Amino acid sequence: MKLFKSLFSRTAGKPEPAPPQPDRWSIGIYTGDSVFNLRDPGDINPVLTADDINDEKARLVADPFMINHEGTWYMFFEAEVESDDGPIGKIGLAVSGDGFNWAYRGMVLEEPFHLSYPYVFSFEKEIYMIPETRSDRTIRLYKATDFPFKWSFEKTLLRKRRFADNSLFRFNGLWWMFTDSGNHTLRLYYSDSPLGKWKEHRKSPILKRQASFARPGGRVVMVDNRPVRFAQDAFPVYGSQVWGFKITTLTPDTYEEVPVTEPIIKATGSGWNARGMHTVDPHILDGGSLLACVDGLEEKKER
Repeated sequence: MKLFKSLFSRTAGKPEPAPPQPDRWSIGIYTGDSVFNLRDPGDINPVLTADDINDEKARLVADPFMINHEGTWYMFFEAEVESDDGPIGKIGLAVSGDGFNWAYRGMVLEEPFHLSYPYVFSFEKEIYMIPETRSDRTIRLYKATDFPFKWSFEKTLLRKRRFADNSLFRFNGLWWMFTDSGNHTLRLYYSDSPLGKWKEHRKSPILKRQASFARPGGRVVMVDNRPVRFAQDAFPVYGSQVWGFKITTLTPDTYEEVPVTEPIIKATGSGWNARGMHTVDPHILDGGSLLACVDGLEEKKER
């Protein structure tokens, strides 16, 4: 994500005021009995903040995605860090044995361009990641060569658009991928395989000029054998809450969805997620309960 650059006013004879603090996104854990009933379990959040990044000067951590591998939880996330050329996004890693207590383990992926939204998934006994590479005008696939620390570029899936927050899932024998253009246009692609050739759906763009419902806001999940997609609300301000949509019809030729009437997650008005929440990654545990990693925008602090 891009933050506003600080502006310095210069008044003769007076000291310059301190620049405003950048927006501080952090990462938390929500639990629940349904993707439509996720709540803060209390007393643990945030589980990861920019202050936990001990090998870079981080401005924020956000866009978390998890995977459970051999009994351990691995969380990948955007870390926006300072560089000689200004802020840039890299992909960081945190690890947990129980899903509630997390330890930062370092940066695992970086490129000359900004990375965010590290959508991690498994396919044919391998683990892959599709981070957002919007500034490169591509969708790039990476493969874990020594999980979780080493990743190699596998291939470019799509190019020549500013693809944002790419979210894929498998349904009815095909792989599907949502992506956004400009915070307001939802596009849909499909393929026989994540590694295959991707074709745009005949109904795509699914949404146009819909800033509240177009940009993907987390992992697509299955509920009652139907996909549910999440969308981050970018109106009137970016990232205030996440909506859910039940996909009722999905084939290469058709698409229909119905909205969930209440936000899946939203700004709480105080604390670490006072002003916004824009990513949710739910996972079903043994017994049917859910564990989700989420992000939140804290209260504005003045220097």
